[in-house]
Amino acid sequence: MFEGLFQPMHLIVILVIVLIIFGPGKLPDMGSAIGKAIRGFKQSMNEPEKKPEEEAKKLEDKDKK
Repeated sequence: MFEGLFQPMHLIVILVIVLIIFGPGKLPDMGSAIGKAIRGFKQSMNEPEKKPEEEAKKLEDKDKK
C-alpha cells in the first residue's frame, strides 16, 4: 500500500510548494532551526535524568543573579 510513497517526483513537488510558500530566503533559517531542535532533543535524550530539586535550585540561582 505504501510502496513508493515518496518517489523523486513527489519530493520535487513538495520542494516547489515549500519554496512558493516560504521563499528561498527563509529556507536556510528554517533548516538551521530544525537542526538545532533535533540536536537539543538528542542531547536531552542522552542526559541522565535530573532531580526536580536540582533543577529548581539552578533556576533560583539564575534568578538571584
